Amino acid sequence: MDIKMEVSQQIVLSQKMIQSARILQMSSQELEDYLNETAMENPVVEVEEKYDPGDERQDLSRKLEWLEGSDEQNRIYYSQDNDEDDKQGVQNLSDNRGEDLGEYLESQLMVPALSDQERQVASYLIGMLDARGYYTEDPQESARRTGSDEGTVLRMLHLIQTFDPAGVGARNLSECLLLQMDRREISDPTARRIAEEYLPEIARNRLPSVAKKMKVSVDEVQRALGVIRTLNPKPGNSFSSRENLKYIVPDVTVVKLDGYFEILINEYMYPSIQISPYYSRMAKETGDRETREYIDGKIRQAEWVMQCISQRNSTLLNVARSIVDHQIRFFEKGKGHLVPLRMTEVAQEIGMHESTVSRAVRDKYLQCAHGVYPMNYFFTGAASRQSNGASVSSDRVKTMLRDIIDSENHNKPYSDRILSEMLARKGIAVSRRTVAKYRESMGIRDASGRKVFDKK
Repeated sequence: MDIKMEVSQQIVLSQKMIQSARILQMSSQELEDYLNETAMENPVVEVEEKYDPGDERQDLSRKLEWLEGSDEQNRIYYSQDNDEDDKQGVQNLSDNRGEDLGEYLESQLMVPALSDQERQVASYLIGMLDARGYYTEDPQESARRTGSDEGTVLRMLHLIQTFDPAGVGARNLSECLLLQMDRREISDPTARRIAEEYLPEIARNRLPSVAKKMKVSVDEVQRALGVIRTLNPKPGNSFSSRENLKYIVPDVTVVKLDGYFEILINEYMYPSIQISPYYSRMAKETGDRETREYIDGKIRQAEWVMQCISQRNSTLLNVARSIVDHQIRFFEKGKGHLVPLRMTEVAQEIGMHESTVSRAVRDKYLQCAHGVYPMNYFFTGAASRQSNGASVSSDRVKTMLRDIIDSENHNKPYSDRILSEMLARKGIAVSRRTVAKYRESMGIRDASGRKVFDKK
C-alpha cells in the first residue's frame, strides 16, 4: 500500500442536472403537481392558472374536444360516465363519484334481527369483496380475523348474496351465475348444469365435447349459452368502473392542415409560473445581506425550473416532429402503417442522447386524427423483411394478421401454422410462434376458440 496521485475522469450529476432530467420525464399531470409543490416551497414563485378550474362546463367542453377523434375505448368510457352525470347536471363533474359497492351493500345491511357480532362479520365480508363483487377469502380465515366461527361467516355470506346487485358475494363464476339464475327464477336445466360443471370447457369453445358429455345437441348447448350470456359475470363492475375511471390527457397533439402536420405541445394542463415582483423588488432594496442572499437563491431556483420546463417542451416538440417525419404514413392512413423506428435514430437526428429521448416520451401521450397513443408506441422494431428486402414493423404484421383472420371461414378458422404460411405468401416471413405471440397480444383466440358452430 502506498500513497500516489493519479488523474481520472468521472461524470458527476449536479442537483440541477438531476432536476432537469426529472422534469423532462414528467407528464403534464405530474408537472402540474410539481409546480404546485414548488410554489408551496418557494415563496418567490407565483402560479398562474391557464384556465379557470372552477368553470366545470368549460372543463367538460375541453374533455370532449380532446377526446374527439380519440380511440373508441376512451369515447366509450367517457360517454358512459358523462351519460350518468347528465342526469344530475354538469355540476356533478366534481370529485364526488357516488356510492361504491361497499357503501351500497352496507345500506342494505339494516336488518334488525342481526346481532352486533353478525353485523360486524357482515361488514367485514363486504369489505373483503373484490372489484368484481366476489368473496375470495377462506371462510376459516374470515372467522379467525373477526373472532367468530365459520358457521356465522357462511350465514352472513349467504345474507350478502341476497343483496343487490344479483350475484354479489359469490365465491367463483359458477356460483355467481347460479345466484343470478335463482334470483331471476331461471330453471333451465341445461344452462344450470353448464354453469355448474362446464364453464372451463365453454371458455375453450369446446361445445361439441360439452354436448356429448351432457347428451344433448350442440344447438341445445348454444341455446343455453344464450341464456347464460344475459347474466353479469362481474356484478361489482358497475360500481368500480366509475371509481377507477381515468382520463388520458395528451401531451402532444398532431393536427393535419393543408399539406402538412402541425405539432402542438399541450401546455394548458399545467400552470405557468413567474417570479414575484414583490420579492424581486425586495432583493434589490433590502439592506440585509442574508435576506438578499436567501431571495436571490430562491429566484435562481425558480429561474432554473422555468428553464427546465422550456427545455422539456422544446425536446418534446423535437422528438414529436421526428416521429411524425418518420411515421408520416401512419398519420396519413392510420393503424397498420407504422415503419420500424428506433429511439437511436431519433436521438441522432435531433442531436441528443438516446436516454434523453427515452425520458422525453416516458408516460406521455400523443393525439392525432386516428386516436390517442403512448409516444413509445411509435418506436417499433422490424418484425420481418419482405421479399424485396424492406423491413416490416410488428404493427404492419399485426394488421395483416387481423385482416386474414377477419376474412377466414369462421366454421374452419386458420391455425397459427396456416396463418404463418399465408403471411409468407404475402412476402412476410414470420414463424408460427411469432404469429401466436402477435395473435395473443391482440386478444385473438386460437383456432379452436374462434370456431363458430352453425345451427343445423
